[in-house]
Amino acid sequence: MPTSGRSKMKQKRIRVGVIGIGRGQSFASSAGEAVGMELVALCDTWQSKLKEVGKKYGVKTYTDYDRFLEHDMDAVVLANYFHEHAPFAIRALRSGKHVMSETSCNKTLAEGVELCRAVEQTGRIYMLAENYPYTVFNQEMRRLYQTGEIGRVLYAEGEYNHPMSPDDRLRISPGMNHWRAWLPSTYYCTRALAPHVAITETMPTSVIGLSIAAPEVQEETPLRGDPSSVILCRMDNGAVFRIFGLVLPGHSNWYRLHGTTGAMEIARGPGYFGPAQVRVWHEEWTREEGQPSERTYVPDWPEHADLASKAGHGGGDFWTCFHFANAIHSRQQPFLNVYRGVAMSSVGILAWKSALENGKPFTVPDFSKEDERKAYENDHWSPFPGDAGPGQPPPSILGDAKPSRKAVNRAKRVWREMGCEVDE
Repeated sequence: MPTSGRSKMKQKRIRVGVIGIGRGQSFASSAGEAVGMELVALCDTWQSKLKEVGKKYGVKTYTDYDRFLEHDMDAVVLANYFHEHAPFAIRALRSGKHVMSETSCNKTLAEGVELCRAVEQTGRIYMLAENYPYTVFNQEMRRLYQTGEIGRVLYAEGEYNHPMSPDDRLRISPGMNHWRAWLPSTYYCTRALAPHVAITETMPTSVIGLSIAAPEVQEETPLRGDPSSVILCRMDNGAVFRIFGLVLPGHSNWYRLHGTTGAMEIARGPGYFGPAQVRVWHEEWTREEGQPSERTYVPDWPEHADLASKAGHGGGDFWTCFHFANAIHSRQQPFLNVYRGVAMSSVGILAWKSALENGKPFTVPDFSKEDERKAYENDHWSPFPGDAGPGQPPPSILGDAKPSRKAVNRAKRVWREMGCEVDE
């Protein structure tokens, strides 16, 4: 996961289109001259907002994705709904575009298999735009790990817990069938897992998932999923990673690693990305001569501090665009390539299968190998309402309970205040 690439940014600009004008505006802002990109088109079905945002950036706008793909451009950034990325990515790849996809690569294992094949068949660049590996503290912990500071990782903990009030959760989830309303607690796992994969360059081989239900919380809104989960990942070097999230009280964006000769973590404190301190410590019998037993410090950016410090998600929104552009220029797949992206996204799916069986372990296939992934090419197991049918899972370990009238009325009130009239 190298960061150096200053000379590559002077090459021919990469013409980029962004789909999704909500979250996508962060990418639209980052896809500029500083990373060797030029925003040329936007796509969304929200016509009034699309017109406004298109005027802001001075670019062509589309409500039809196929028409959007016909625009003269080199790459597409997907910031559309969480569970819709793979089909959009595959169509873009097959139209000759490079693709960067936000948060989750695939909602089913079958989509993951098809996406890997599409990247291989087209030869286009594909990158998962998971930004948390690129915070200043996670980049520093990667640097430390790669120098051998703590030896081989044996255990790691990653937490992405982002609680909101019931009304705030409803504001970002307008509609009874919005994807967030049906999201199982394990699915949003890359925020907590990807930094450790990037730091250690290990891959998950099996998962155990346990979901945490809270009826007294879940009854406040018509959102169907459980508020939290714990995932245990066995990694390909034998280590165990514990992954925790998602919306229990108590903000937490935190990472810790224990190795054969030491440990390191980001210091806990106020603020979602603060205080951005890294703590490293060693036992006396593992400490090398001249090595301090413990130190805590605020790390520096490896480069481009002026740009990264102004970008969203702790600087990650700058670095994802930076690495995507460098991958296109070099014609080499990035660190967060399709195989790592699909594997980490599939951890969430397999952990949900595990949670519904009270912690049964499931194997994570090596998606770079056709003989391993082929077994999942017809696995369309999905909790989302558009895939409802026999054999499909519920979004909660409590089952698929019908929301109470009180919860529905609360949601409709919040949505009306936003200007959204949503049918049940």
